[in-house]
Amino acid sequence: MEPRIAAKPQQFEESVIRLMTRLVNAVGGINLAQGFPDFPAPQALKDAACAAIQADVNQYAITWGAPTLRAAIAAKYSPLLGRDLDPEQEITVVCGATEAMLAAILAVVDPGDEVVVFEPFYENYGPDTVLSGARPRYVALEPPDWRFDPDALAAAFGPRTRAIIINTPHNPTGKVFTRAELEQIAALCQRWNAVAITDEIYEHLVYEGEHVRIATLPGMWERTITISGLSKTYSVTGWRLGYLLAPARLTVPIRRVHDFLTVGAAAPLQEGAAVALRFGPEYYADLLAGYAERRAVLLAGLQAAGFHVYPPAGAYYIMTDITPLGGTDDVAFVRQMIKQVGVAAVPGSSFYADRARGRTQVRFAFPKRIETLRAACERLARLPARLATV
Repeated sequence: MEPRIAAKPQQFEESVIRLMTRLVNAVGGINLAQGFPDFPAPQALKDAACAAIQADVNQYAITWGAPTLRAAIAAKYSPLLGRDLDPEQEITVVCGATEAMLAAILAVVDPGDEVVVFEPFYENYGPDTVLSGARPRYVALEPPDWRFDPDALAAAFGPRTRAIIINTPHNPTGKVFTRAELEQIAALCQRWNAVAITDEIYEHLVYEGEHVRIATLPGMWERTITISGLSKTYSVTGWRLGYLLAPARLTVPIRRVHDFLTVGAAAPLQEGAAVALRFGPEYYADLLAGYAERRAVLLAGLQAAGFHVYPPAGAYYIMTDITPLGGTDDVAFVRQMIKQVGVAAVPGSSFYADRARGRTQVRFAFPKRIETLRAACERLARLPARLATV
C-alpha cells in the first residue's frame, strides 16, 4: 500500500506559466510566457547588493526585514498612502510577493472561511486559498474592458467572507481598477467586516487611468493588506523580495506566519533593495516610458499576426483571443505556437477556476528588450501560415 497523499495539493496543478518556460527553453525559442525581463537591473541596485556581500552582510536579517529596507519602504509609501508608516509595526519584508500573498491569507483566514477572488486571476491565488482551507468565491471580469458585475460581487460576499483579493494593475488582463470600483469593494468589505488583500506589484506600470490604492479610501486602512515588491519595478524577479504594508493588528499575524514559512529574505539583497526604493521620480518615469514602447510594439505585432487583442491599461501583459486564428483549445494552441514558430505564451485557461472560460484566450508578456519583441513579432507573423498546414 502506498502512503496517502494530502488532499489539498490534489486540487491544483503545477504552474502552467513555468511549464511553458521549460517547453520554450527546450527549443531555444522566445519566452513571452513568464513575466521576467531580459534586460539588466539598475546598476546602483546591483552595486549596493554586491557591496553588502563583500561587507559580510551574509547572515540572517531581522525576520520581518532589515531596518534599512523597512525605513526605505516607509519613506516611499508614507506619502503614497497619506500616513506615516511605522517600520517597526506596519511593514514586513518577505520572499517575494508570492509569499506575501500566502502569508496574508494565512494570517486572516481560517478553514471554512470564504475568500472573494476576481477571475481571471494570477494562478497562485486559487491554490493559496485552497492551502488556507478556505473556499474561494469567484467573480468574473468580463472582456473587453474586464469589468465586474456589481450585483455579482455583492452576491459573493456573506457572513463567511473573510477577505477579498484585489490585483491592480491586474495580471493577466492589464485591468486598472477604477476608484468607483474600489469604492464598491470597500463598501462591501466594511459591511461584511472583511479584509482587502491588494496585490499592487505593477503599481508603477499604468498606461491608462490612475492607480488608486484601496488602503487610502475612507475606513480601509484598518482592513487592508497592501502587497508589493522589487521584482517588476526594479527588474530583479530572481531576488524574491516582497513586502506587506498593514496596520499593526494585521501585521502581527502576518509576521508570525512569515517567520515559519521562510524565516527571512536574503540579507545582502535587502541592502540593495533599500537603495532602489530611494530612486527619484525620474526612474519611474523612464520605467513607464520604456514599457509603453514595448507595449506598443507587441500590440502591433499581435494584431498583425491575426490575434484579437485586449490592450492593457497597466502591468506588462497582453491578453488575446485566438478565435480569429482558428484556435479553440488554448493549451494545444500554445504548444503548436512553440513548435511552429518558437514563441511561448500562457494558455488563458490557467487563469480560471472554470478552465473552459479561458479556452480561447492566451496571455503574452512584454518585459523584454525591443529587439526581442520585434523578433517575436516576426516569428508570430509566420504563425497563420504554419497553423494552416497543421
